[in-house]
Amino acid sequence: MTKLGFQMYSARNFQPYSSILEKLGAAGYSHVEGFGGMYGDLDAAGLKALRADMDKNGLTMPTGHFGIDMLENDTGRVFEITDSLGIKAIYCPYLLPDQRPSDAADWFAFGQRLEAAGKPFVEAGLTFGWHNHDFEFATLSDGSTPQEQIFAGGPGLKWEADLAWVVRGGADPFAWIESYGKRITAVHVKDIAPAGENTNEDGWADVGHGTVDWKGLVGTLGKFNVDHYVVEHDNPSDIDRLITRSIASFKSY
Repeated sequence: MTKLGFQMYSARNFQPYSSILEKLGAAGYSHVEGFGGMYGDLDAAGLKALRADMDKNGLTMPTGHFGIDMLENDTGRVFEITDSLGIKAIYCPYLLPDQRPSDAADWFAFGQRLEAAGKPFVEAGLTFGWHNHDFEFATLSDGSTPQEQIFAGGPGLKWEADLAWVVRGGADPFAWIESYGKRITAVHVKDIAPAGENTNEDGWADVGHGTVDWKGLVGTLGKFNVDHYVVEHDNPSDIDRLITRSIASFKSY
């Protein structure tokens, strides 16, 4: 079975993280993905303690999310975190609405900006890429999409594909995999509840309990060199249910 990871953002409302790591290890996950809210403010001792907690539960952290500001302005801090936790792949995860370009040329320029931000990390042997949401799939005035322009502006960028957000953006995840599969180094495994359900969870669902064709997607992704599959749910109401049901479903794909 393909090894499965877990994005710790999903557990931000279920502290402490130490108990989550214990649950993940017991459930059979092999790795976790970190984010700024988990490790951004940890000092050296805190990072060491987190690493020890992961080790104790048989978990690694091969991938992590880092905001554009830290990537551009505090390279040393990023390296401190990646070195301490063993992170091998960095993904820039988001762009606030008031920072988003409005036309193709500016999205292309943002792709160039991302590639420049990633240069020191790539030179150090790390993977560097972009993690999408839904706004990258809105059609621009010239008929292209922000996601296409980001990739055109940053030809070396890898892609952590959040395919449920692709669906929510009104795009076909299978078509995007076929077009850009060679860039995909990690995938967020996330599901969408049937229309009108799970409103208390922002319409998301545990993996295998929604409408996304994960069996088909995993089959299509198998043609490409995807390094990491990472479960995510943006607003779960029951973390134990999410952890156990998602890995059970994934094992069947």
